[in-house]
Amino acid sequence: MRQYLAVLMTVGFAFAVAAGMVLLSVLFGPSKRTAVKQEPFECGMPPATEPRGLARVNFYLVAVLFVMFDIEIVFLYPWAVSLKELGAGAFWAMTAFLAVLFAALVYAVKKGALEWD
Repeated sequence: MRQYLAVLMTVGFAFAVAAGMVLLSVLFGPSKRTAVKQEPFECGMPPATEPRGLARVNFYLVAVLFVMFDIEIVFLYPWAVSLKELGAGAFWAMTAFLAVLFAALVYAVKKGALEWD
């Protein structure tokens, strides 16, 4: 159990920070709801126009693709550094991982996720 102490302390700290933020927002947040308090804040000025609507889906798809390939690099760099110690099994596991990511990229390109027309 001692080997997991650092992880448990980090998780405990994360929960304490989250609970503290929720508690502070309840204590110091607006207690009476009014139209002015519920209005979106725009640089201290009243909103100039009504919102146009929802953002395009392509923005979210590009964001998900960015996160997906960013996480790939997080896994790929330590794997490449310690490949000799890991052996052939790690090579084939990373090959499968990269094949899945490549399939996801092909799917995203076929769906038009990277087209901004």
